[in-house]
Amino acid sequence: MKKIRIAIVGAGETGTPLLRQLLDASFVDVVGVADLSDEQPGMVLARGRDIRTTHDFMDFARQGDAIDIVIDVTGVTKVRDALRHHYQESGNTHTIIMHELIAVLLMSLSQGRLVGTKHGQVDYR
Repeated sequence: MKKIRIAIVGAGETGTPLLRQLLDASFVDVVGVADLSDEQPGMVLARGRDIRTTHDFMDFARQGDAIDIVIDVTGVTKVRDALRHHYQESGNTHTIIMHELIAVLLMSLSQGRLVGTKHGQVDYR
């Protein structure tokens, strides 16, 4: 069985703990991490594990169906909208955009408690 290929957009307070969990999963291939700052802890962790990092999250969108899931934990609506628009325009029906609230749910389940996010209320539009 192949691994699930994942890219993470946002390497701060939410993206970093999620990245740690994904790196420990033998069935996941983290193909890259995007953030505007090289100093974010997730970017540092990714580089230390020889995982591609970029400042341009659209680098992952342009990889088409080579990525199974793009996890957007930026809390920035424009990021999610740009990803959605690109996938619609390119006809990519394979790649899933995972919303930050789902990431919080999964991390909360693994920790047995509700974890917070610095973005506060996260809406899905």
